[in-house]
Amino acid sequence: MTTSASAHFRSLAALAALAVAGVAGRTAHAATQQELEAKLDALSTQVGELRSQLAELNAERRRSAPPTANTAASITGVEAAEAENKVAWFGYGELNYSRPEDDGSATTADVARFVLGASYRFDDKTRFVSELEVEHAVSSAADPGEVEVEQAYIERRFSDQMFGSIGLFLMPVGLLNENHEPTRYYGVFRNLVETEIIPTTWREGGVELQGNADGGLRWNVGISTGFNLSKWDATSAESLEEPLGSIHQELALASAGDLATFAAVNYTGVPGLRLGASLFTGDAAQGQPGFDDNRVTLWEGHARWNPGSWDLSALYSRVHIANTAPVNLTLVGNPALIPEESFGWYVEAAYRAPLRNQMTIAPFARYEVLNTASRYAAIGAGLTPDPLDDTDVFTTGINYYLARGVVLKFDYLQFLHDDRSARFDLGVGYQF
Repeated sequence: MTTSASAHFRSLAALAALAVAGVAGRTAHAATQQELEAKLDALSTQVGELRSQLAELNAERRRSAPPTANTAASITGVEAAEAENKVAWFGYGELNYSRPEDDGSATTADVARFVLGASYRFDDKTRFVSELEVEHAVSSAADPGEVEVEQAYIERRFSDQMFGSIGLFLMPVGLLNENHEPTRYYGVFRNLVETEIIPTTWREGGVELQGNADGGLRWNVGISTGFNLSKWDATSAESLEEPLGSIHQELALASAGDLATFAAVNYTGVPGLRLGASLFTGDAAQGQPGFDDNRVTLWEGHARWNPGSWDLSALYSRVHIANTAPVNLTLVGNPALIPEESFGWYVEAAYRAPLRNQMTIAPFARYEVLNTASRYAAIGAGLTPDPLDDTDVFTTGINYYLARGVVLKFDYLQFLHDDRSARFDLGVGYQF
């Protein structure tokens, strides 16, 4: 390399170092993964420009010197490194053990999830993101497991603060749906409100626009597929355990005669604080016979605050399904009619105490109240089902972070006002 090229390269390296330092300083105020990605994408653009200039210098050097075997090997190595930089692998998983206090025969052990994801960056503005998940270890006609594509979308960066996505992606709803890896929530299992009221992990196919403002405001708007009420199974009371989960289509030959719209906003302008809300609405009739104007509307509000070592959070969500009375009249006599409303809320507190060798222990407590069928539309005396009783749940436990990306968990869950058995849970989760 010539002296001028060497000096040019040193200048580029210094510029890259300054860019990294600048992003590191700014990310001290970022509290969401999405905002961090926005800043990292901006840095990626700068690094890409530096790489292009370096490639031009290398090309100039190759033109001024005859090729040799070593030169050819060096060029091949650079091309391989550049190809490798375009692909990023990630994943997470969890194994758990659950023992009801009053029924040892119902104890289970499970590889609950095994997830591998990959992203491919086509250029500095365009990338593909995917996740493939296996639930319950074995998937076949005779086994309980499932294999599913959790995400598969193209993301395009329009500017440093605006992105667009098209494909199958997670809904920007609540605290857990976009951040559902086991290292990112407390307890062995995901909380009940963000499982039975808000289906988790909830994804739809569609188009989304996302923006990040300098003041800490993130917003999402989009059009997507929605629910299909004709999937409701009135013959099984299990439909009432997760009403929206039972009519979720997961983009598997999804009926798309009726599309949905969604919007979300999150504010993180104050260090350690996140305030947000979201709304999803769309007709679930999907043009199916016997269904008409069955709009599903879900809204929620959430807050998370991290004063010092404390991690405090709260969420409230409500669901309304319109025009259920005509459908329920055709289902009278079955154990599970379609509820008109459901709701849930929780409050949670954890204290993260650092230990030696970068380990952390985090005791936590969570109180939840939810009802998956809090109201039914009237269909006549003696025919309208009674609402279900509220479910009150108190969970306490410990997350022990053994290493960065590895967590051991223990919790004890109590149902306060019904006859379901309390249970002990043990788990291990990882994320990389």
